Amino acid sequence: MGKLIKWYFLAAVFLSVVWLVISEIVSLPIIPSPFLVAENLADIFMKYIAIHSLYSLMRIGAGLLLAIVVGLPLGVLMGYFARADKVLAPLVYLTYPIPKIALLPILMLLFGVGDSSKIVMIFLIIVFQVVVAVRDGIRSIPKETYYPLYSLGASFTDIFWEVLWPASLPKFITAVRVALATAISVLFFTETFGTQYGMGYFIMDAWLRVNYLEMYSGIVVLSFIGLILFSAIDIIEKQACHWQYK
Repeated sequence: MGKLIKWYFLAAVFLSVVWLVISEIVSLPIIPSPFLVAENLADIFMKYIAIHSLYSLMRIGAGLLLAIVVGLPLGVLMGYFARADKVLAPLVYLTYPIPKIALLPILMLLFGVGDSSKIVMIFLIIVFQVVVAVRDGIRSIPKETYYPLYSLGASFTDIFWEVLWPASLPKFITAVRVALATAISVLFFTETFGTQYGMGYFIMDAWLRVNYLEMYSGIVVLSFIGLILFSAIDIIEKQACHWQYK
């Protein structure tokens, strides 16, 4: 953990130096010095940004949880039961390629402009990747793996915990990691509509007010939210898929 923090710190220092050099070369208010942004962030974080970041985290967390609750069982059914895959796969393949951001007007009409439409949008981005990843992880298991369990009279619950879950878990976590990056980007866009809270709203509001220090402060906080989420997934992966790191 100590080495990991060290590398994160060095990466942050490197990016800050690049940022500082660019700000000195451009020498315009649109790219302020990272020191000025850090000072501004320290002044306004607890007053303004903290509540916005909590709203964004809540929306991401709710959308992710909903995607797991729905996507994981569907992926298991499609991967283990061939008949379920024949029925559900066409539905998934027909709806998966649709750009989810194009559905935002429909979601806002159906669920309103509040939190519900934003959470459903994140859910739609993540759930398809979860379904496909879990299904493919289970389908990659050789059929011979199940024969000893069948002969011992194992139930589907036993097979799930002993075979299906460990086999699909790495791909499941990878799918969540990849989908989260897209979810954060889309969340920024959705938070510019029908809300007064969220990092997307804060950043765009600062831009409209031509307050570049606050705008960059929001961008820095949004990047840290992504860092926290990805780091949490890495920690979970190392604990849950420990056999991959031996």
